[in-house]
Amino acid sequence: MSKKKIIIILTVLFILAVLVLQIPRVESALSWRYEKFIIYLRNIVNPPGPVPTALPVTPLPSIAQTVEVTETLAIATPTLETLPVNPAATSAPLPEKILLPSPPYEEQTPNNCGPATLSMALHLYGWEGDQSEIAAQIKPVLQDRNVNPEEMAYYVRNFAGWLNIGYRVAGDLDMLKKLIAANYPVIVESVTSLDPNDAFGPSDDLWAAHYLLLTGYDDTTQTFIVQDSYHGADLTISYEQLEDEWQPFNNLYMVLYYPRDENELEILLGSDWNPDANRQHALANSRSEIKADPNNVYAWFNLGSNLVYFEEYEEAALAYDKARELELLPLRMFRYQFGPFWAYFHADRIDELLLLADYARGITNMSEETWFWYGWALYRQNEFKDAKAAWEKALSINDSPYADAHTALEYVQ
Repeated sequence: MSKKKIIIILTVLFILAVLVLQIPRVESALSWRYEKFIIYLRNIVNPPGPVPTALPVTPLPSIAQTVEVTETLAIATPTLETLPVNPAATSAPLPEKILLPSPPYEEQTPNNCGPATLSMALHLYGWEGDQSEIAAQIKPVLQDRNVNPEEMAYYVRNFAGWLNIGYRVAGDLDMLKKLIAANYPVIVESVTSLDPNDAFGPSDDLWAAHYLLLTGYDDTTQTFIVQDSYHGADLTISYEQLEDEWQPFNNLYMVLYYPRDENELEILLGSDWNPDANRQHALANSRSEIKADPNNVYAWFNLGSNLVYFEEYEEAALAYDKARELELLPLRMFRYQFGPFWAYFHADRIDELLLLADYARGITNMSEETWFWYGWALYRQNEFKDAKAAWEKALSINDSPYADAHTALEYVQ
């Protein structure tokens, strides 16, 4: 073959390769694999360590002392005892088995379990889009690995306005079954174990957050029916496994509903319909779990998150300190949960905020929430130029009109 023909063939192949890369699905798959490869190589050279424990600024209280402190905490919000509870919330015994219609299954694209799960849920209410439409609004950058419940709620309220969405914490199996029996599929945030092929390095614990859509339950087998965008359609998960994997996310659950059904949902949730009462419920749960097992790392973490809700930041920071002291938190915890950043910032423990935000950036560089809080840590240390760059980085990941980084940049103008 002549040199001229070889050049022509190579040129044609190059042009074909460029054209193929213009196909969004191909470009997405290749860029995702390239990014995983680079991250894996980086973590071979410089493997991430465990979640850092709190800096030795002040002595950490013992478990008993911290429990005592949090038990005596007075919070000026309604309590479960003083809020009215609708008597209709205690309904007749639930059916032994319920199976709701399954939506068209949607396998998630990389980092897209939130949009994919929400898409499947929306299809049960007549929506006709797909996960790409949701992702375009709430996580436009492929490498953004987390979608918060607030972002999913934002999408529903602004782009599926015939529906409403509510989410609460402190859920339990009875609440899930009650909602499903009333014809409400439920989204929960829980833990999944990643495929080893998705590891970011040799020391990866493969722990990750994951949304599941629950569309049925069966008391005889003690299982829920789930639509799992990562693992498959119409799978089962045992009650026991779901309880274990749900706790790291404060037993969060989300429900879509028509506005006309709000009164029915209020009855189903009872006192948990009130957000403050719901958080008081969660606060009581986390304290009880700590009493039962003082080494329950997620109970301590949830205690911190529930205290953040009530703006009790110093006590929340102590609870997060204890969770970190146990040295059991997974590597990706701060990819999904940002309560510690709130607590350390408002408790004026800026060195702690900087330490944790820096660690979180090392695990997940493409996280607008982490860059946002990293920026505030820098700002409080008078590094204004670097703080501004951090907030601009946050906006490059998710430049949505509701992003907190916009407000931060306006603040320093």
